[in-house]
Amino acid sequence: MMVTTTAPEPSELRRRLGLSDAVTIGLGAMLGAGVFAAFAPAARAAGSGLLVGLALAALVAYCNAASSARLAARYPASGGTYVYGRERLGPFWGHLAGWGFVVGKTASCAAMALTVGAYAWPGHERPVAVAAVVALTALNCLGVQKSAWFTRAVVVVVLAVLTAVVVAGFGGGHPDAQHLELGSDATMTGVLQAAGLLFFAFAGYARVATLGEEVRDPARTIPRAIPIALGITLVVYAAVAVVALGVLGADRLAGSTAPLADTVRAAGVPELAPVVRAGAAVAALGSLLALILGVSRTGLAMARDRHLPVFLAAVEPRHQVPRRAELTVGAVVVVLAATVDLRGAIGFSSFGVLVYYAIANASAWTLRAEETPARRPVVRTVAVVGLTGCLLLAFSLPAVSVITGSAVLAAGALSYAVRTRLATR
Repeated sequence: MMVTTTAPEPSELRRRLGLSDAVTIGLGAMLGAGVFAAFAPAARAAGSGLLVGLALAALVAYCNAASSARLAARYPASGGTYVYGRERLGPFWGHLAGWGFVVGKTASCAAMALTVGAYAWPGHERPVAVAAVVALTALNCLGVQKSAWFTRAVVVVVLAVLTAVVVAGFGGGHPDAQHLELGSDATMTGVLQAAGLLFFAFAGYARVATLGEEVRDPARTIPRAIPIALGITLVVYAAVAVVALGVLGADRLAGSTAPLADTVRAAGVPELAPVVRAGAAVAALGSLLALILGVSRTGLAMARDRHLPVFLAAVEPRHQVPRRAELTVGAVVVVLAATVDLRGAIGFSSFGVLVYYAIANASAWTLRAEETPARRPVVRTVAVVGLTGCLLLAFSLPAVSVITGSAVLAAGALSYAVRTRLATR
């Protein structure tokens, strides 16, 4: 009698992403809907200090990116800071980072899906949001390379739209240099709040680290991909911020609901406004794709350690993707997008992502000289600046964001304590 056996499901993902793919995924996550909307609330907080807030956000983002890149080269596995915290600081800190990321970013997924709907078909946000999540989840299930190809197309479209905004602003808007000067309306508290809002838009470079198990030659590729993606994003953000602030001024920018569309109108090119709106929809779609990728990979890593249901740890053999994790994330986001409007209620995600990177910097601080090619004093200095900046920005956010974010992390700590207690019985 012939006995047949079923081959075990693979436990690891396949390394398919090269440098350009990793850079593209980072750009797709960072050049999202935030660049089309974040400058208005940042201007309301900082006034004429907007550019100072942007510079501060960029500094903290650079430190976080450098720490994440060094850790990703040392631990090239799915999960990002969940893995780094677990390996360098202990299981509790890894769990806390992963919990905050999965919970906060799942809410962000729903919010971004609704943003896609709001831009693409106003008045019909929910059905569009649900359709977007279903389509992108299906795309992710076909393999990470397919997702990278789609993200590349999104990045090309978004960069083209943002370039058109900058050219129109400089060409027809005649930016007023006085609008760029620091005035008495800029306060330290306002600048810090603006930096916190703008940092959230930068934070997408973490997607490169969370996909570490799917990157070819990760020890070389990830440390190159993260700063390249961050550098390109900073140049784009700075150009857009200078144009928007120079054309509109801090007061008009703060009161705008569509700052880039208002910028091209003020520049005398109103026909570009619908193009800007379409670009925002495409950008939100790219951010949503990157968010689903990041949450599913972190969920995979946590499931491997039984911090989440273990059935999420399976890797589908044909396309080498964590299909169960991706489908679960997609299903949860569909339910949220169809029933709850989270666009105005995810301040805790900003708080959570700053704590997430604080843990990454604390993890990088523990790296020994033989574990990183960079000089240890440099590594530690960058980690300390990043850690301090993250905590400063986190607690400079509005009180409701700090309170809800702290509650989410407290729930994560409680779940860890319960799980540990049950495991010891």
